Amino acid sequence: MRIYGVVGWKNAGKTGLMERLVAEITGRGFTVSTVKHAHHSFDVDQPGKDSHRHRVAGATEVLLASRNRFALMHELRDEAEPPLQALLARLAPVDLVLVEGYKRDGHPKVEAHRAATGNPLIAPGDDTVRAVASDAPLDLDRPVFDLDDTVGVADFILSDVGLMPAPGQRGHGCA
Repeated sequence: MRIYGVVGWKNAGKTGLMERLVAEITGRGFTVSTVKHAHHSFDVDQPGKDSHRHRVAGATEVLLASRNRFALMHELRDEAEPPLQALLARLAPVDLVLVEGYKRDGHPKVEAHRAATGNPLIAPGDDTVRAVASDAPLDLDRPVFDLDDTVGVADFILSDVGLMPAPGQRGHGCA
């Protein structure tokens, strides 16, 4: 499975970049799934709904399905947070999985960076960060894209995972 991460500190533009990349890459005919890491407790369910009542009653997994979508909720209860690889194994096959967060995992990543946040770059100390998308010019030992250059970042990612040739190479992608 081809995976690529989008990492960065809070308010760096990760989610916006992810959203634009999904639209750009699926617009090219590739299938994309996403994984988003949350550092806090979250709930996709609502108190009072049947699925919420099932979880509160003690169900380990609740599968909510309709003709438009399904959602599988798995309560960890006393279990540790599963590693990214275990979560990826639950996904249906696609051309590319984009992962927001999981900055310490070993998959390749692009870093989103906004200078105004004042946060340091992750890239200089992390070889898994293969490129940076920033709203300010940077002098780095890897490619730097404008944070709004979705096409350029998408080209870089697709080339890096082998879904399209690198710039200057002939041939077609291996999708």
